[in-house]
Amino acid sequence: MVTPQPGRTGRRPQVSIALPVRNGADTLGPVVESVLAQTCTDLELVISDNASTDGTEDLCRRFAAVDPRVVYRRHPANVGLLNNFVSAAETATGTYLRWIGDDDWLEPEFVARVLAAFGEDPRRVLVTTELVYRDEAGVETLDAGYDPSAMASPDPVHRLGAVLRMLTNDVPVVDPVYGTIRRDLATIPRKNMMREDQVFAARLALGGPWGHVAAPLAGRRRTDDPPAKIARLLGVPEWRRHVRVLLQCRELDHRVAQSPLDAAQRRRARAELVRFYARGKRNAVRRRVADVERLTGRSLRVASEAAR
Repeated sequence: MVTPQPGRTGRRPQVSIALPVRNGADTLGPVVESVLAQTCTDLELVISDNASTDGTEDLCRRFAAVDPRVVYRRHPANVGLLNNFVSAAETATGTYLRWIGDDDWLEPEFVARVLAAFGEDPRRVLVTTELVYRDEAGVETLDAGYDPSAMASPDPVHRLGAVLRMLTNDVPVVDPVYGTIRRDLATIPRKNMMREDQVFAARLALGGPWGHVAAPLAGRRRTDDPPAKIARLLGVPEWRRHVRVLLQCRELDHRVAQSPLDAAQRRRARAELVRFYARGKRNAVRRRVADVERLTGRSLRVASEAAR
């Protein structure tokens, strides 16, 4: 149950939690409760409803009616997945912004611990935390093996290389898109494309040093959506998913060219992009080989059982 809160004074909150949602009525309640239960109350929760057709609107309006920290905005028509994320961020007014999914959660100390990390170093543009991942069966996993030293480097190319290596993994040890970001960087223009979240993470790496809180202060539902489904959710042409790595690297190169790096740094950055592309292609080949081996092994087992 949400306890009514006193109205805001008009002062900008320190943190905005941006919650893009479409048809999330079945999962949204606990997410909102986890945000409003923060020990640090200097926050706002911005809900951007992408033309939901279930009970999402009624639920959100009830939360907004009892807690003035809840800001509810509804799109009358479906604007697409990325545009709803961007809309939530553009509506926010906090110094820092953190996106949250419609079936994710925050621990009560999340905002306080993250703000303390920003206070330790004014150069930081993003603070990550450990994330607990929950799969479809409800099984939770935590990878606490992240070393934040590389992303704390003052060298933007060193940070870029580190985040590109991290993004080569199937599941990165931290998710920068679900870190807490300085709002001026969180609202930079974004291009609707496959793997845009990875391009965005690379741009955040170029933007400044990161901090990290080594504690499981947030959770996310882990999904393994195939590329075809992601393309549909984003509303991008089908052909683009087949060349998504090439398009991603081209966009990354474009962002490097636009960044305030000197000539030597750009050469180093482009070398990191070449290595990133090569790692991605190598991993793709390994996955195909593993798929073939699984199918071959399954076929052999079926043949063996049939021969008995």
